[in-house]
Amino acid sequence: MRLIVGTLTAVGLLVAAPAVAQQGAAKIGMQVTDTSGAPVGTVVGIKDANLLVRTDKHDALLPAASFRAEKGKLLFGMTQAQLDAQIEQSLAAANSAIVAGATVKGLSGTPVGTIESVADGNATIVLQDGKKIAVPQNGLRGNADGSVTIGYSAEQLQALVQGAAPAADASAASTAATDTPSE
Repeated sequence: MRLIVGTLTAVGLLVAAPAVAQQGAAKIGMQVTDTSGAPVGTVVGIKDANLLVRTDKHDALLPAASFRAEKGKLLFGMTQAQLDAQIEQSLAAANSAIVAGATVKGLSGTPVGTIESVADGNATIVLQDGKKIAVPQNGLRGNADGSVTIGYSAEQLQALVQGAAPAADASAASTAATDTPSE
């Protein structure tokens, strides 16, 4: 999941001295606990200065500076229930932006099209040239400004519509394209 929960950083920093990022102490498989020692999750990945933590419900990409290593475990400033609730709140807010009429931005942040419809877990996007492409809704990310981001550039989307493989992999791996002229 490409989720970095920014509001978690401030809470996590309560236990971040000395920070894991500076120590390089985080390892895949490490248990993450809250300050009372109760389990929060497990580190399942490390990407740059972030840790991918799997709770009982979600995977969350969190800043490594939000953790403190202690006795072979990582301490985090939220309980598992608090972290899950924060993730669910962020996901709900993001998903509420994935609606008909929303502007879709590509990898570079420039508009690539507009959502025409959302149904059965897919969103149909009308690209700027009028062609349409259907992508899985979970391949889109809603943004605070009401726009939606897709993990492709405009050029990669055009290649998909034309039946060619995109130049790079993205989160919307399974797509269906239709060559429908704009009206």
